[in-house]
Amino acid sequence: MRKISLYFLAMLTVFMGVTSCDQDDQIVDEVLASVTSGAILRTRSINNGTFNRFDTSSLFSVTVEEQDEENGELLSSVDVMIAFNDNQDDGVDNGVAEQMLTSIPAADFGLSERGLPETTFSITLAEALSAAGLVAGQFDGGDNFVFRFIINLTDGTTWTTTDVSSTVAGGSFFSTPYQYTAGIACIPVAPVTGTYTLNLEDTFGDGWDGAFLTVTIDGVSEDFTIDDGSEATFDVMVPATATSLVFSYTPGNFESEHIWEIIAPNGDTAAAGSPGPGGDITLNICT
Repeated sequence: MRKISLYFLAMLTVFMGVTSCDQDDQIVDEVLASVTSGAILRTRSINNGTFNRFDTSSLFSVTVEEQDEENGELLSSVDVMIAFNDNQDDGVDNGVAEQMLTSIPAADFGLSERGLPETTFSITLAEALSAAGLVAGQFDGGDNFVFRFIINLTDGTTWTTTDVSSTVAGGSFFSTPYQYTAGIACIPVAPVTGTYTLNLEDTFGDGWDGAFLTVTIDGVSEDFTIDDGSEATFDVMVPATATSLVFSYTPGNFESEHIWEIIAPNGDTAAAGSPGPGGDITLNICT
């Protein structure tokens, strides 16, 4: 099978600099029309990208859009494969080799705003664990699931990770990786109490230029920043009586200079950013 990477690499050389959606669609049409068959599975959005170890109803969800030389008319189905990576250093490997999870028929696809086949694939942590044959004690924060998609066309050809170049897989428009990693994070459903350490750094050495971290405990907030210099460290005590705990980051100027890390009471890194992003911070604490 001729690889789609060859088609798109040639196309990108000729059409470098084209940016509008309409022009991009024309480029895809021209490339796909010049080959016997071909398809891409564009990532429209990753709606939920992380499972919560403490909540088996937590969701991984991605919306994808299929495009081929007949604007979706060749789509037969999309197979979804699942694999599990055990990243714990405990001497036991509970990893699960890739296996078939499900197949999504073309009839289950709707139409995107471009008039192309589009679907949202969603799976809970409980469903992923069941599919992989895993039970409590065989997974933890830091492990991950890998979901690989395979397009099946009516002409008998298939398209997946081995049929695209890195440019097509990770490009801002084509964005066709065919594969998604859903990490398992330990996101506490209730405040983990104790002493947190905030490590702040400014690589230029002139303070955080208006940026700050905010810690809110039971509705009472306190801001932390670097007023001047290259670094600052703060300890924040979260009492055993706390019922809510929120960390957030507010960006300032010269964001590329800002680095922060939140150390949980158990000594693990609960979150880190370089820079930002702005907004509430999801903690990852495996206790």
